[in-house]
Amino acid sequence: MKIAVTAKGGSLSAQVDQRFGRCAYFVLVDSETMKFSAFSNPASEASGGAGPAAAREISKNGAQVVITGEVGHKAKQALDTAGIEIVTDAAGTVKKAVESFLNKDQKA
Repeated sequence: MKIAVTAKGGSLSAQVDQRFGRCAYFVLVDSETMKFSAFSNPASEASGGAGPAAAREISKNGAQVVITGEVGHKAKQALDTAGIEIVTDAAGTVKKAVESFLNKDQKA
């Protein structure tokens, strides 16, 4: 599964960015291999509509889950429409956030 994590940098050791629509980067992590790719968020400087634009970007990149701090109302609607699972209240590094999500997922 592809997991998109909002991040302040483009690596697994980067801190999770609490903002979804205006995060600096998205780190896409393959849950099976922990291989990742990162790209800067083109919506981060948008004058409006950053959340839905960011949702389109991660959907276009094949994410099935997004891990972040917070998601605004319009972004939540866009993510729900795209069928992307939303995990909020994440903190720490990208790697730790993904591992925490995967551990909770296995226990469920």
